[in-house]
Amino acid sequence: MATARAKDRGDGMAQPTAHIVWDWNGTLFHDIDAVIAATNSAFAEIGLEPITLERYRELYCVPVPRFYERLMGRLPTEDEWLVMDATFHRYYTEHRAGCGLAEGAETLLASWQAAGRSQSILSMFGHDELIPLVRDLGIASRFVRVEGRTGPSGGSKSAQMVRHLAALGRVDPGRTVVIGDAVDDAVAARDAGARAVLYTGGSHSRSSLTAAGVPVVDSLTEAVQVAEEIAA
Repeated sequence: MATARAKDRGDGMAQPTAHIVWDWNGTLFHDIDAVIAATNSAFAEIGLEPITLERYRELYCVPVPRFYERLMGRLPTEDEWLVMDATFHRYYTEHRAGCGLAEGAETLLASWQAAGRSQSILSMFGHDELIPLVRDLGIASRFVRVEGRTGPSGGSKSAQMVRHLAALGRVDPGRTVVIGDAVDDAVAARDAGARAVLYTGGSHSRSSLTAAGVPVVDSLTEAVQVAEEIAA
């Protein structure tokens, strides 16, 4: 993994550099088409009508069972949730084979690292699947830490974000910006003492992202530009 170059504060001590925590699905990894295809494949198995991308973005939220509540008019039972979750992930694994990095992501990662700043990935995607995927895409060396979900799926990222930043050691939450595609990314950033920029290319509509009260952008290039400004 790469090591960030810290600035000297003038007293012999290194000052932490600006840091980005990247979300994976729907942010660095452009997989929204695979998500919709997997969602509709799973819906078909449990008797739900297919959903459009626009409707998905309008309704999607975490914890994910709340998303299904918005669709079904009630919370799924525990057994229903387990079936829905397992079915979705089975189809997602099939559909994600055609996905890759978001437009411009590789160049942005390289430029941020070359400037002496650090970055990491925190995702609710399964850790054991995330690590080889990042490695196979040739970007693992850009990050000081890559971390996926190790527990049950469907929950919030807040507690994991706090642990993630603590594990990074010299990273200052006050100079950290979370870039993600979901309101939960902004909530997790706030709970960890960091800032957030939300990107419209993933799971949420612009209107729902705007409600989070953080900057909302339409490209990862804009996201990094804003991150640089607010983490200065």
